[in-house]
Amino acid sequence: MARPSMLLALGALAAAAVACAPADNTASTSPAPTTSTACTKEQLKLITPGKLTIGTDKPAFEPWFKNDDPASGQGFESAVAYAVAGELGFDRTEVQWNTVKFDAAYAPGPKQFDFDINQVSITPDRAKAVDFSHGYYTAKQAVVALDGSKVASATSLAELKGAKIGVQVGTTALNAVREVIKPDKDPNVYNEQIDSISALKNKQIDVLVLDLPTAFYVTAAQVDDSKIVGQFSATGGTPEEFGLVMERASALKPCVDKAVDALKSKGELAKIEQEWLSEAAGAPELK
Repeated sequence: MARPSMLLALGALAAAAVACAPADNTASTSPAPTTSTACTKEQLKLITPGKLTIGTDKPAFEPWFKNDDPASGQGFESAVAYAVAGELGFDRTEVQWNTVKFDAAYAPGPKQFDFDINQVSITPDRAKAVDFSHGYYTAKQAVVALDGSKVASATSLAELKGAKIGVQVGTTALNAVREVIKPDKDPNVYNEQIDSISALKNKQIDVLVLDLPTAFYVTAAQVDDSKIVGQFSATGGTPEEFGLVMERASALKPCVDKAVDALKSKGELAKIEQEWLSEAAGAPELK
């Protein structure tokens, strides 16, 4: 679900010292640059020394986490989390998980995690309260309806304006509904994703709007006789990215950014996405 979807933390980067020129203006040679150790495991400022603490919500839904078990390494975000941990120098035994409610992850204040991974979209408002890493996934929103309903065959966003729409509170799906679909009536807003899913099952809403990969799981495993009507950009064109969330002014941010960038450049993020989210490419575009 594009949770209203990704984490800008500040950290210290080592800088090479520059030698001052002598009084007689004789040229001097700058010292050779040294390799920074700021991102070695021993240098990282962690919640628990020697352990990397990662936060996410519970239940942890597929395809982000398999069998509601973030520690399994199975599912897109579990795999990404362990890949980032590996880049930071941690093995599986040195990673611990904390349960963190979705909207608590990006709320102001101290955090009980080193970073949180939970389909949190990077937005300017959220970035005022927490730091985000560079984006690890570019997401779109999806529209889910029951087969045979009045909107199940919609091919455009305009056809959804009269629908009764359900979304989870605090997600970018809510902003997407209001700003992109612009329905005739305010959407039904639910505190938990499972409540919005139940509302669709019980025909209390016509459609459910959430992130595209989660929509595939909802239609495959959670709501019988449902379908993905289509996908659309949450901002009407600008890509929406998920980022790892860190406490505001976290010293980890440069190192986490470096880890995410390394995984991108090596093609590892693309491999993980292909393994766990490959179905998401097949949904029709709604414009």
